[in-house]
Amino acid sequence: MTSLRTNTELEGEAGEPSFRRLVLRSVAHIIRLYSSSLITECEVFLSMLLKVTFLELPLWHRILVLEILRGFCVEARTLRVLFQNFDMHPKNTNVVDGMVKALARVVSNVQVQETSEESLAAVAGMFSSKANGIEWSLDNDASNAAVLVASEAHAITLAVEGLLGVVFTVATLTDEAMDAGELESPRCDNDPPVKWTGKAAVLCYSMVDSVWLTILDALSLMLSRSQGEAIVLEILKGYQAFTQACGILRAVEPLNSFLASLCKFTINFPVEIEKKSALQSPGPKRSELSVDLRDSIVLTPKNVQALRTLFNIAHRLHNVLGPSWVLVLETLAALDRAIHSPHATTQEVSTLVPKFTRESSSQYSDFNILSSLNSQLFESSALMNISAVKSLLSALCQLSHQCMSSASSGLAPASQKIGSISFSVERMISIVVNNVHRVEPFWDQVVGHFLELADHSNPHLRNMALDALDRSISAILDSDRFLDYKQFKLPKTSQEIEGSTSELKPLECSVISVLKVLYFSTQSVDVRVGSLKILLHVLERHGEKLHFSWPNILEMLRSVADVPEKDLVTLGFQNLQVIMNDGLSTIPADCLHVCVDVTGTYSAQKTELNISLTAIGLLWTMTDFIAKGLLNKSLEEKETGAGSIVKQIDSEKMEEQALGVSKDIRDQATYLYDVDCQKLLFSVFSLLQNLGADERPEVRNSAVRTLFQTLGTHGQKLTKGMWENCLWNYIFPTLERASHMAATSSKDERQGKELGTRGGKAVHMLIHHSRNTAQKQWDETLVLVLGGIARILRLFFPFLKSLDKFWSGWELLLHFVENSYLNGSKEVALAAINCLQTTVISHSSKGNIPMPYLVSVLDIYELVLEKPPSYGSNAATKVKQEVLHGLGELYVQAQGMFNDDMYTRLIAIISIAVKQAMLINDNFEVEFGNVPPVLRTILEIIPLLRPTEHISSMWLILLRGFLQYLPGEDSRLQSEDDKSDHARSSIIVPDSQKYKAPNGTASVSPDKVTSSGTGSTAAVNAGLPSYIFAEKLVPVLVDLFLQAPVVEKYIIYPEIIQSLGRCMTTRRDNPDSALWRLAVEAFNRILIDYVSKLIYSGPDSGFSRPARTRIWKEIADVYEIFLVGYCGRALPSNSLSALVLEADESLEMSMLKVLGDTVLKLPIDAPTDILWRLVSTLDRCASRTCSLPVETVELMPSHCSRFSLTCLQKLFSLSSCSNEADWNLTRAEVSKISITMLMTRCEYILSRFQTDENELGEHPLPKARLEEIVCVLLELARLVIHPDTASSLPLHSYLRSGLADDNEKPHRRPHLFVLLPSFSELVLSRELRIRELVVALLRLVSKELSLEKLCLTNEKNSSR
Repeated sequence: MTSLRTNTELEGEAGEPSFRRLVLRSVAHIIRLYSSSLITECEVFLSMLLKVTFLELPLWHRILVLEILRGFCVEARTLRVLFQNFDMHPKNTNVVDGMVKALARVVSNVQVQETSEESLAAVAGMFSSKANGIEWSLDNDASNAAVLVASEAHAITLAVEGLLGVVFTVATLTDEAMDAGELESPRCDNDPPVKWTGKAAVLCYSMVDSVWLTILDALSLMLSRSQGEAIVLEILKGYQAFTQACGILRAVEPLNSFLASLCKFTINFPVEIEKKSALQSPGPKRSELSVDLRDSIVLTPKNVQALRTLFNIAHRLHNVLGPSWVLVLETLAALDRAIHSPHATTQEVSTLVPKFTRESSSQYSDFNILSSLNSQLFESSALMNISAVKSLLSALCQLSHQCMSSASSGLAPASQKIGSISFSVERMISIVVNNVHRVEPFWDQVVGHFLELADHSNPHLRNMALDALDRSISAILDSDRFLDYKQFKLPKTSQEIEGSTSELKPLECSVISVLKVLYFSTQSVDVRVGSLKILLHVLERHGEKLHFSWPNILEMLRSVADVPEKDLVTLGFQNLQVIMNDGLSTIPADCLHVCVDVTGTYSAQKTELNISLTAIGLLWTMTDFIAKGLLNKSLEEKETGAGSIVKQIDSEKMEEQALGVSKDIRDQATYLYDVDCQKLLFSVFSLLQNLGADERPEVRNSAVRTLFQTLGTHGQKLTKGMWENCLWNYIFPTLERASHMAATSSKDERQGKELGTRGGKAVHMLIHHSRNTAQKQWDETLVLVLGGIARILRLFFPFLKSLDKFWSGWELLLHFVENSYLNGSKEVALAAINCLQTTVISHSSKGNIPMPYLVSVLDIYELVLEKPPSYGSNAATKVKQEVLHGLGELYVQAQGMFNDDMYTRLIAIISIAVKQAMLINDNFEVEFGNVPPVLRTILEIIPLLRPTEHISSMWLILLRGFLQYLPGEDSRLQSEDDKSDHARSSIIVPDSQKYKAPNGTASVSPDKVTSSGTGSTAAVNAGLPSYIFAEKLVPVLVDLFLQAPVVEKYIIYPEIIQSLGRCMTTRRDNPDSALWRLAVEAFNRILIDYVSKLIYSGPDSGFSRPARTRIWKEIADVYEIFLVGYCGRALPSNSLSALVLEADESLEMSMLKVLGDTVLKLPIDAPTDILWRLVSTLDRCASRTCSLPVETVELMPSHCSRFSLTCLQKLFSLSSCSNEADWNLTRAEVSKISITMLMTRCEYILSRFQTDENELGEHPLPKARLEEIVCVLLELARLVIHPDTASSLPLHSYLRSGLADDNEKPHRRPHLFVLLPSFSELVLSRELRIRELVVALLRLVSKELSLEKLCLTNEKNSSR
């Protein structure tokens, strides 16, 4: 192989080497060529060659022998023949074994040589030169020592090459046997035979069994002592070749031994002594040593190449490694720790280099390559056969178990062992991920180990196991094997789905059942929480892909609801939420009822209140889902002509709904086609009904709301039979139970939840007083039930009334309403009343309420307003207010259903409420100054009670029904002062001018008030100390009266006017009351309205003259009584403020204005006697100042004199004729009457003034008396009368004839002739102003007599 040249040859030995070399070559050729025929001779030759290696011969001699042996070893044919002829023959010597041992002995001698290191370096150089194609040679000037080292290296090289030749020969022979079919490829899936039978296979197996141990010792020694890259690579190639051959031959022991030896060269671990010294070192030193220990993990090139060799072997033999995987995995786990360790490095970078500079070094390229190889090894598990994968998993489990035991016993650092366990777990996950297409055979093996980890005491391991389970399950479910459930829409049940996806059932069940096993196999809350989190992830990501595992999932979630741990219940419910919100359409139809039961379980659990409330909301979600199936069936029933509630309620709406149904909804409805939707829906209703009796008010209230909201939302999809079931099995039983619980629950106050302590005392949450007892809380629930029933009736009453037994249910509801009012609480009574009102009002306008239902509601209302309840008066008032509002709205909505009898009963019911309110609240107005609430409500609804056209005669009932609550006839309207005033004024009123009573039956004195009020009303009003209700009632009644039809208005006119008159007469006893003021305003409105329509429309021919006359008589009565007896009167001092007095005076003036400027000046149809009474009323009011003694006039308030003067001015206005265009017959008649009274009044005033002035002498007259006479004199001067008016003046006949001849004269003042005597007497008055006014009047008289012109003529004649 290599020539050894020396500078000198030893004496006596010249030519000896070449001779021996020739001999040895000859022997070698003989052995190669004739070993089969010359067995004995060849055996002798081989034995001699082997002995040479043991003899103390010159080194060159041994080298020659080693070259021959190396040649035999590297030649596969020669070695095979030798092994067959000798080693495999029992009678012959094992020459091949001897050759291998001889070569190994040469290698092993390197341990005892003094120059071993130099020799090994030379050996490395020789292998390096050969690898580079360069012949290795020694320098010519090398010393003898160098020559000796080179010779030794040469011998070692030959031995190593010979051993490697045997290794490669075994590999070659194994490959040939495999090609010949005697051996199976390691990638074959078939199990190997128990014993090889092929000749070549037996040869290979025997050769391996004979030489493996010797070769392993020699190669491992050289690999451990060598550092050269070339020799290391050659030896590692030998390792790989021999190991692969052992794998093919299924030679377990040699395989494991070579793998174990190879693994020792992969990673350099610190020696045990260093570990112990590090652990035993004191504090600071110990930390330094620990750092050094970590940094001492260095990957040399030899380590890297060894690892690569190991990866190659593993990839090549992955199907046959079997138990040997443990050796490989231990090494890979260490490599994984090194890769992820911040303290590991490769030899190319010094350990003294700072860490931050290592990122740019080549170590990371090595690490990246090794990491990639590590990952690829397990990714290639997809190419392994099943048994190989199981073996690999078993090895991973074994490695993990070993580390678990060590970690528990404390024999190794916990972080190191946990790192190995993590490596095992991660690689198991990788195997699962890469083998999801065939995961079934080894899934239990993987899961079993994960479950063991999950049951470990170390929390880090438990979390690791849970995460591994989550990732593994997700990987399987995320594979293409699990198709979307939407592809299996047509099957409806698990059995039907099984026909199309039966191969997935075992896998899916085994994958999901792990979570159930994990949950029930441990008592650790953390592990249970982890299992529920995994399930949550599965449902969120892959819920639509599950088919067969829903029973296990739901059963697991059902059991979670009963545990006391809040975290578990919360997680379990989160899983249920995902199912109910997103997964209902993917759950097998026969699992829906289980889903409903599980949701009910969470609703009933006591651990977390919010979960119960949210679970009830999920039941609503379920009903929405079920309703899609009901909708589909309803559409089909419509197509086939079958009746449904939707069709009965609104067929057009049904058609629109059918057209608007989206394709997705139809698809989901198809999914529920064969599901018993009715049964499923009723199961939800049963749960809600049971939850409606829960002891927690929040839960039962939520359940009640949900029950009725779902019925209201989806009721149109229910059939007639379903509605009957709902009414009698759910709705009315829920009402009865809630009513029973509200009646029987405790009334003791409850304390709220304890929040803590303060000052040694417990602090409780505050509870509102309306909910601090069990009974009050049940009342709240009962209110919700009633609200739900109201909603149902409002939506579906037209359909429900057609049910056979619905009237019985209606009667039950009526009985409950009655009982709630009499014996229940206020809020329950209000809710019960509202339940009836909502139903009747909603459907009465459409005519969907039969008369019996309407009458029954009125019966209940009447009962409520008549009988007192058991609770307080304030609460009863609220209920009655609600009833009254309901009555008003009921009439508005159902006007077409009210006939005369029904309307009369309605007014009677309201009258009952009024009288009850007056009796109960007799002191309310005095105490609070407000109308009682019930009466206030009545005032609000009165405008709503206007009778419709078909019952117009009921206007009289309406108006008369409320007129009775105005002041009656027993009210004292006049005082003795009025009587004395009337007596004095009667002196100047002739008997012929006195008027009769309004009804024409007997004469009535002016101070007497007539009334048509009833005795009962008087009794009621007698208890009222004020008129606040009447004050509010008057404007309402007037508004109603003005809206009444003409016929009814004429009939009720007299009664309205009488009632307003009685209200006006309350001024004397209650001057500060607003009643009389409002009555005055109302009277003016009515009178103006009457007169206006009379003028512009003319008298209604439908009414007789006497009827109209009666109206005018009542008007005259009111004017006479109020103006004479209650206006312009003196009031107690300081009783009213100046502003109020001014307003009252303005109101009096407005009344006078209406009378004087509107009524008496327009062409009304009032009889003459009525006109006389009206004018006489003004005259009597104008006599206030002049009829009083002079000493009394000084005491009279100013507003009284102003009122008297105004009345006097109205007389002048009525007597005058300022515009001929406005003159009419009524005006002429009024003018005649007023001029007569005016002249009499003026004559009395003038004469009284003269008398008073004479009596007082030098004393001045009162201001009021002076103002009065000045006003008279001025008005007389301005007054111009019509010729027709002048005809009624008491003048002499010659004056009358003169006036008749001079009718065309404008500005006629014949009235001055009547008063001329009085003027003449006043000429001598002491008051200058009076004398001047009298002089002016006398001049007017002269002018009126045409005496002015005569005087002027006489003056002209005298001047001439």
